[in-house]
Amino acid sequence: MRRHKRWPLRPLACSFSSSAAETVTTSTPASATAAFPLKHVTRSNFETTLNDLRRLVKAADFVAIDLEMTGVTSAPWRDSLEFDRYDVRYLKVKDSAEKFAVVQFGVCPFRWDSRTQSFVSHPHNFFVFPRQELTFDPPAHEFLCQTTSMDFLAKYQFDFNTCIHEGISYLSRRQEEEASKRLEILHGNEGIDSSGETEDLKLVRLADTLFAVRMEKMLNEWRSGLLHGGNASSEFPRISNGSTQSMETVFHHMRPALSLKGFTSHQLRVINSVLRKHFGDLVYIHSNDKDSCSQGFVVYTDSESDKENLMNEAKNERKRLAERKIQSAIGFRQVIDLLASEKKLIVGHNCFLDIAHVYSKFVGPLPSTAEKFVASINSHFPYIVDTKILLNVNPMLHQRMKKSSTSLSSAFSSLCPQIEFSSRSSDSFLQQRVNIDVEIDSVRCSNWNAGGKHEAGYDAFMTGCIFAQACNHLGFDFKQHSQLDNFAQNEKLEKYINRLYLSWTRGDIIDLRTGHSNADNWRVSKFKYENIVLIWNFPRQLKAREIKECICKAFGSASVTSVYHVDDSAVFVLFKNSELVWDFLTLKRQLESTDGPVSVLHPLSKILQGGNTGAADYEAYKEICSSHISKILFSDQAETVGVKSRTRPDLQGETERREENIVAVTHKASDLIDAFLANREEVETATTNI
Repeated sequence: MRRHKRWPLRPLACSFSSSAAETVTTSTPASATAAFPLKHVTRSNFETTLNDLRRLVKAADFVAIDLEMTGVTSAPWRDSLEFDRYDVRYLKVKDSAEKFAVVQFGVCPFRWDSRTQSFVSHPHNFFVFPRQELTFDPPAHEFLCQTTSMDFLAKYQFDFNTCIHEGISYLSRRQEEEASKRLEILHGNEGIDSSGETEDLKLVRLADTLFAVRMEKMLNEWRSGLLHGGNASSEFPRISNGSTQSMETVFHHMRPALSLKGFTSHQLRVINSVLRKHFGDLVYIHSNDKDSCSQGFVVYTDSESDKENLMNEAKNERKRLAERKIQSAIGFRQVIDLLASEKKLIVGHNCFLDIAHVYSKFVGPLPSTAEKFVASINSHFPYIVDTKILLNVNPMLHQRMKKSSTSLSSAFSSLCPQIEFSSRSSDSFLQQRVNIDVEIDSVRCSNWNAGGKHEAGYDAFMTGCIFAQACNHLGFDFKQHSQLDNFAQNEKLEKYINRLYLSWTRGDIIDLRTGHSNADNWRVSKFKYENIVLIWNFPRQLKAREIKECICKAFGSASVTSVYHVDDSAVFVLFKNSELVWDFLTLKRQLESTDGPVSVLHPLSKILQGGNTGAADYEAYKEICSSHISKILFSDQAETVGVKSRTRPDLQGETERREENIVAVTHKASDLIDAFLANREEVETATTNI
């Protein structure tokens, strides 16, 4: 198992990594490949692009996606490990999707054109940023970023300024529901006037009292002018020398009114209190226009019913404006809603983390278990295919890729070389390629140039090209294809659809239709998780080999199969059988409860030195991984989460036998120690006599 390099995490929005988190050996800076026809989408052109995208997705045979995120793992031990069971692996993916942000989203619809006998692709590169758009939203979004990821994307000329300043914001479905509920509470309380005041403001400061008296006088003069034909339409003078505060007669909802400009929110509350106390036919109305400009008015009403109608009108107007703000704040999620409603086949590359991000950012909080996640995601996106599974599971494609990596760029180079290159190639595999055109804003080209790797729009394009070529080699007859055919229902894809890699390291494949992990699809798990003990916070200088030697001295040379480091502070110990797991945990507990020579000189004493060593079974590891906390060292994580050393629940009927085994092991160790002490005493006596 490889060791994990640590890297710092920063709660800032300026670090990015590729969705598949794969190493690419060849790179092409975006600045050198700007000729690729890619549609960049920001806040300024989002609405017009969305209208076009609706048409393109509706006509598409499949849609390829790719995401760029601010990081992949929040701690080294949260990386994919060989010992990770499928449910633990899901918890690590869940942690990543919850902690990091999506900053670029590639969407590329593909449509077969029977006229030109080629696929037409429409690559879109959306810049996304979780900006706070609603005044009644929760606190501003926070997310982590990895400095190594920032360096990686900077290498590929990622435009950080465009992302932060022009990125499209969004609300998840859950956030939209919560915002709507808060809106109902805000505007649904009866008996509250337009300013939200339920009782008169108590004036404590002398300045407030003098201001209230002055306002009462000025409002009375204005009202008298209205009722007795005075000069009520003229602009009031400024409140004091140098002040920007002014009142001007206008009409508000066909009623005479004073517009209040330059007043503080506190002063407006004082004015409202004056109106409530002294003027029954004047009412304060707070209004927001479509540009979100706040404006205060004092409005004259000629009856109680007119006053009530005006207040209801103002209330409904504010509610409609807030609803429009919520709809506007949905932002990029409209693209996700489009993909879900059209139920098109979604194509990704090593995309389980991508799908988890889509759910977390645009649907709602990720479910606590893989089974619940699978059941929910399948209702939103019923057809998903992972090109990495196609390349590894299909025998013909796997044979083709055996000499190269199945990373996105390597697969694209192997299956989808440039047209100029393939036309000169003698490779029969390449000569069977499918032609792919690129169309942006109704401009179509057949001889496209390479784009910038690790740009979400171009990566989505590469993913779709790989899938198109793979389908061709699976036996798809595109010449017979029509718009009535459904890729997702094609029997040639049946065994590949809705199967995603939970862990590429272990080869675990999860079936989105059942929620089951199918590690035996092409690799067989060699671990029995009930045979695993997790040990942490042992002396840092101990290595895996030394830990294994200590345990084997106590339980026999064949008791431990292997020891693997989680990080420098923790290891997995794989015992020969589950009985030894219980025996080890029980013996550890007994040794720590005594301070005699047995515990001091016992073979396990090197591991237990310091008195802080923790140990538990595999379920404790799952519990630790389920925590939202992410400490850099696993030992700190276990301590913070509060998982203590523990043994598994005893099995009924086996207590006495196991206790006897532990006693026997302890007695054997005690006899060895006694012999050692006796031998040392004889040596010391002999030395003294000399």
